[in-house]
Amino acid sequence: MDIYETIKKRRSIRKYKPDPIPDDKFNRIMEAVRLAPSGKNGQPWRFVIVRDNRLKEELVQACKGQTFMAEAPVIIAACGSDAESYQKQGGYMTSMVIDVSIALDHLTLAATAEGLATCWIGAFSEPEVKKLLNVPDNLRVVALTPLGWPAEEPPVKSRKSLKEIMFFERFPKSV
Repeated sequence: MDIYETIKKRRSIRKYKPDPIPDDKFNRIMEAVRLAPSGKNGQPWRFVIVRDNRLKEELVQACKGQTFMAEAPVIIAACGSDAESYQKQGGYMTSMVIDVSIALDHLTLAATAEGLATCWIGAFSEPEVKKLLNVPDNLRVVALTPLGWPAEEPPVKSRKSLKEIMFFERFPKSV
């Protein structure tokens, strides 16, 4: 599958088969994550791979009761370190959230290319997730995703046209 097919095929999946993920597929996906670009090559990301069923159920509660997460054989928590990310003069902007998000996007696309599925989880209690996963104080939890075999094929959602989202040189005055 080429990159454009992969991008078109990726969906947020909310039903998973419990089948395990072969190590070779999992390792290729995580290698794609490792190769993601980051500001000043800081690579501020860390990923907690959760396979334990009890812990997955506890994460569901920390993620606002999104029960479908625990159906997948794996839940991945994407964390980041501000100290390892690019910071502009004066420290008023950090690239950590962007860098971790790029790495997680590599994960979602690589998973799709491997026939697996994901779903970005942004609704969660960071303090609860940090406590459950023993995430150190110097790291932030940016997002989570289940990873597994899809048990559904949701319809393609409508997307805005390029005309609605792309402007050359400047925004038009009518926007």
